[in-house]
Amino acid sequence: MPKLKTNKATAKRFRTTKQGKILRSKAFGRHLLTGKSSKRRRRLRKQGLVSDADQKRISRLLPYG
Repeated sequence: MPKLKTNKATAKRFRTTKQGKILRSKAFGRHLLTGKSSKRRRRLRKQGLVSDADQKRISRLLPYG
């Protein structure tokens, strides 16, 4: 069977945990940060998990991740 190609755009945006879950960065943390509270900005720095609905779709784009 031939090797599968990794979608490079997806590889830059997602990481896989040891348990096989997919991590993502949170949205709304790039600009217009002065209007957001410190608590909200601090929470946006942390990684989030991909929802179960999207897990299968993203893992298909990351065959070796």
